Amino acid sequence: MESKLYVGNLPYSTNDQILKELFGKAGTVVSVSVITDRETGRSKGFAFVEMSNQSEAEKAIQMFNGYSLDRRELRVSIARPKEERSSSYSGGSRSGGYNSRGGGKSSSHGGDNNDRY
Repeated sequence: MESKLYVGNLPYSTNDQILKELFGKAGTVVSVSVITDRETGRSKGFAFVEMSNQSEAEKAIQMFNGYSLDRRELRVSIARPKEERSSSYSGGSRSGGYNSRGGGKSSSHGGDNNDRY
């Protein structure tokens, strides 16, 4: 079992310090990371908390899964490993769309309306 926890359904006002103090009741907190929106800086409502060992992580899950924080019921579980993301476009090659049929803009699929990205 891992010692990194996913904490979901957080109030948007929650910050790293609040979670560090709360999860410190279950053991030693190694790190806390409240995930924020890149553009606004506002919390996305979830975080990752790393405990010092597996038994403290399990204790934190027992203590805080379903715990009410500012009238929101927390969801606490073992964090899943981060999925690998490729740097390429996930839909495959950008060629091959409606406008790649070679016929210009008289396609029955909308002409140059398909050129919007």
